[in-house]
Amino acid sequence: MRTVIFHKGYSDRYSDSPVAGWLGDFAAWLAEVDYREKVRPRHMAVLRWVLEREAPVPLDLSFDEQDLDHLFRSPVRPRTFAHARWAFEQYLRARGRWVMAESIDRHQPLLSAYADQLRELRGLALTTIEQHLRTAGLFLALCAAPPRTPAGWTPRDVERFIARRARHIGRSALQAAAGQLRAFLRFCHERGECPDRLDEIDRPHVYRNERPPRAIPWALSQRLLASIDRGNRVGCRDHAMLYLMTHFGLRTGEVAALRLEHFDTEARTLRVPQSKTRSLLVLPLSARVAQILRHYLRHGRPRTSRPELFLSMVAPLRPVTRGAIAELFRRRVHASGLPLTEHSPYGLRHGFAMRLLERGVGVKAIGDLLGHHTLESTCVYLRLNTEALRDVALPVPVSRTSAERRVP
Repeated sequence: MRTVIFHKGYSDRYSDSPVAGWLGDFAAWLAEVDYREKVRPRHMAVLRWVLEREAPVPLDLSFDEQDLDHLFRSPVRPRTFAHARWAFEQYLRARGRWVMAESIDRHQPLLSAYADQLRELRGLALTTIEQHLRTAGLFLALCAAPPRTPAGWTPRDVERFIARRARHIGRSALQAAAGQLRAFLRFCHERGECPDRLDEIDRPHVYRNERPPRAIPWALSQRLLASIDRGNRVGCRDHAMLYLMTHFGLRTGEVAALRLEHFDTEARTLRVPQSKTRSLLVLPLSARVAQILRHYLRHGRPRTSRPELFLSMVAPLRPVTRGAIAELFRRRVHASGLPLTEHSPYGLRHGFAMRLLERGVGVKAIGDLLGHHTLESTCVYLRLNTEALRDVALPVPVSRTSAERRVP
């Protein structure tokens, strides 16, 4: 029989607890980030249990990884304690009470200065800065582990890092990583951390149109959609997102950026902000699309005041990201058993363009729907439409002499 560590309603009466201040602020944060009501009491009960064992706990106290290891150790209900620990860590980070471990924080001043340069001098966007910092952090973890310092870096370290990254990412991503590493090494040299110039790195070349577009055939995309079980909340959300990408050719970023205000049931339109062209694309909603979105809003979307259309299914609620959409696409492909393991979500977008071309839609109209500025961009999606090329192929000329020889 499992040991009971707190009784029903334990977390609801904490006003007389010696850690009531912590519990009250933690409860407010859980509500702020839209944790579900049935989950909050569970996290509150675990936190009260672990903090009261250490009482008194000052309200200005900060925690690190080892502190949480000590607090949340429990042989009973390990998953319950693990989930509560994760929520409490996010709370500490949000409230500025999380202390990074010394081994991780060793290079934080260097990374902070680099982030300031990327933001203030180069004016890069936040997501781009995060990508640069991630590459710099990976390089530091590999080549600047104690007792090594940036002063001892050699070209061999750069080659080793590039070779290791090449085993995990493609050539296009490796090209970006090499450029980010080059910028970081240049910064280190200018700052005096690295005396040698190591930023002269040859990036791998990626040629335009070197690979054919991986358009997913229309029949396969429909089978993929049909394989998704819409009987649960996650299935409703995944089906709705992939349906919009399949039938409207939306990018992953455009799907992630959709908000409730963009879905107009009365006018039967969907307004899509296009990040690349900085324009607003207004698409008509068929009865089928409107039905799918309404089904998702009623049965799949968490009840929250957040304005984003597609959200995560676990708290803290937050909008889905492009990476999350790519991951769910891979998961759905694997579950369906369809031969689509070599494709990405953009294959749905390519398949949408090919479908329009096969149905006689002009290239200019296809480009407008895809949000392209030039026809050259649209032709990347359509350059290997073999069946269309058969219709325009010219007959092979035959010489007069050869034709006369065939006359009886």
